[in-house]
Amino acid sequence: MKNSRRNFIKKSTWGAAAGITAFSLAPRAHAADKSHQDEALDRVLAEPVLRIADLKDPVWIDSVELLRKGDNFLCRVRSRDGAEGISVSNNMQMVHLYPIFVNRIQPFFIGKDARDWEQLLEEVYVYQSNYKLQNLAFWVPLATLEFAILDLLGKLSNKSLGALIGDIHHPEIAVYQANNYRGKSAAESIDLIEKHVRETEARALKFKVGGRMSHNKDYPPGRTEALIPLVRERFGDDMVIYADSNGSYTAEEAIRIGKIMEEYRYDFYEEPVPFDWYEETLEVTKAVNIPVAGGEQEPSMHGFRWLIKEDALDIVQPDIFYFGGMVRSMKVAKMAALKGKPCTPHISGSGLGYLYMMHFVAALPNAGPFHEFKGFNKEIPLDSPTSSLNSEGGKVTVPTGPGLGVILDPEFVAAHRVVKE
Repeated sequence: MKNSRRNFIKKSTWGAAAGITAFSLAPRAHAADKSHQDEALDRVLAEPVLRIADLKDPVWIDSVELLRKGDNFLCRVRSRDGAEGISVSNNMQMVHLYPIFVNRIQPFFIGKDARDWEQLLEEVYVYQSNYKLQNLAFWVPLATLEFAILDLLGKLSNKSLGALIGDIHHPEIAVYQANNYRGKSAAESIDLIEKHVRETEARALKFKVGGRMSHNKDYPPGRTEALIPLVRERFGDDMVIYADSNGSYTAEEAIRIGKIMEEYRYDFYEEPVPFDWYEETLEVTKAVNIPVAGGEQEPSMHGFRWLIKEDALDIVQPDIFYFGGMVRSMKVAKMAALKGKPCTPHISGSGLGYLYMMHFVAALPNAGPFHEFKGFNKEIPLDSPTSSLNSEGGKVTVPTGPGLGVILDPEFVAAHRVVKE
């Protein structure tokens, strides 16, 4: 039982679409297979994601506006024909990053054809040397615009955001309840974890271990080693349990903690070492008999390509805000699918992040079994005719209808003011 989930994830044959069969360990065969893997990954990266062939006429972008009320940011785009798309940003990040949106992103897109979005992504990366800003500083503002563009294109083509990027595989999303009680004892943490899991009826949960980028320090000391067995004992064998270290450990310590998780049959181990420690991540993945997940902080497509090709991760977790949107994230998911790896995207808790993540997951053929749930932002008034947006029996229904599938309160939108600089 201990090995079954990991073995399922680790079994990977390059799919028929990639034209690759299992390789032998002979040096020449291994080298040939590596070459085929490179070709297959590059084909995925070159394939278009958006499904907008039914939009025959240009969708000229007439205006791009960033709107603000307090620390809440919206993006509104309008076409020359009067069509409109709107998005809600990752407000925790945009409150610091809005000048990048206004000065480095917004001007580039005026007068462009929104149908060319995928090519425009490549061009804006180079515009004013924006590549020098690669990371959250650039990708969060760009994702904010992409979600408004997709809302616009979805309304024009009568497709949901998910249907714009793939077939709908998951009209409902099974959730895991995410918890963060670092700073509290194991005994305090377990009661709070149970409270929130019971409220959502989730059949999976994730909690924090270590001290977050802490060089092996625990917070408070001894919490992690006490909590790992306690969570399994409290919830029993049927609960799916994930643990997230947020890069707390060196490789040696990460392996030691991972071995404890193995004993209690944990289902994945997220970001055991700092996210940009690629070789150390691979070292941990090889050493522990539990799936290793990561990618929340990864800013680079080439970085994800390496992590996937080299099997440094068993589960990929792009954050659709942090990584620059659904189009880029779908390319990561497709690369992972070639190697039989699931995609369980990370989601930022601010704004309507979970709603965007639901549309993304709906279109993933290789979606993981459970996806992060932190509850919806009740401060953003909206109406969803096709979903309660609540976890019912551990599942949330993905809204249908064109674009985002929800309607923001017009008075709420009108109360925002255009950001000029």
